[in-house]
Amino acid sequence: MRDSKISRKTNETDIQLYLSLDGTGKSNIDTGCGFLNHMLTLFSKHARFDLNVKCVGDTDVDYHHTTEDIAICLGKAFSEAIGDKKGILRYADIILPMDEALIMCALDISGRGGLYYNLEIPAYKVGDFDTELCEEFMRAFVRESGITLHIRQLSGTNSHHIIEGTFKALGRVLSKGVSIDEKFKDEIPSTKGVI
Repeated sequence: MRDSKISRKTNETDIQLYLSLDGTGKSNIDTGCGFLNHMLTLFSKHARFDLNVKCVGDTDVDYHHTTEDIAICLGKAFSEAIGDKKGILRYADIILPMDEALIMCALDISGRGGLYYNLEIPAYKVGDFDTELCEEFMRAFVRESGITLHIRQLSGTNSHHIIEGTFKALGRVLSKGVSIDEKFKDEIPSTKGVI
């Protein structure tokens, strides 16, 4: 079973996170932010990863530390759970529609964290969630997980739909990228022999 448990406590957040890459999409999410709960729940469902997150953060300030620190923990858990990367497909992409929004997401589980992000989210907030935190989440996640991630908005005017489409697309491509290619299950998908 490819899974990981991460605990992280700072002066700003206290996080317990569990991730299973070979799950069924079950989740139990409590971040203190309703919109972030929603995004992580649908991420888990579309990735078919089991995900539990409990975060107590300084939400009296805003959701910045909570969002970034959860992404740090998720990235660390992902990196730990995937192990030596033997047999994984490694690459994945999708163009995902969410009503009027259309999101392209492509990744390489490369060991080299890099975010190439181009979303134009019209609203500054969805509920009480600052929409700029979507980029902060993705940046912290790729840095800790060692993933090269491209996200492009091809169309969209509704801020909720744009962000939701992004989290769903991320779940879908991660699920595909970590899936095992049975023909090459004992091989590292790199000419270097290591990722």
